[in-house]
Amino acid sequence: MKFKIIFHPDAARKISELDNRQKSLVLKQIKKLSLTPGNGKQLGNKQGLDLSGYRKMYADRKKIRIVYKIVKKMILIQIIAIGKRDSMKVYKKAANRIQDNA
Repeated sequence: MKFKIIFHPDAARKISELDNRQKSLVLKQIKKLSLTPGNGKQLGNKQGLDLSGYRKMYADRKKIRIVYKIVKKMILIQIIAIGKRDSMKVYKKAANRIQDNA
């Protein structure tokens, strides 16, 4: 079963900001997600950021994280954030976007 991928608008913008090599690597991982979404690692509480129910997948030798949620009822993967882990930025962005949508 193939899952449909949707992006948070800011996550989609982040892809366009990546260089061509990184963009290609991220898009390959996203394609894998559509086929096997459970392969990503589960996130929980990351330094006070509640990301329970969300997962992460790496790209570019773990330099870039893709934070996403599987919505099984709709056969959908919602990508919340894409970025580097530096100072937990990608996880902070994800947590803010989750709170904004709540």
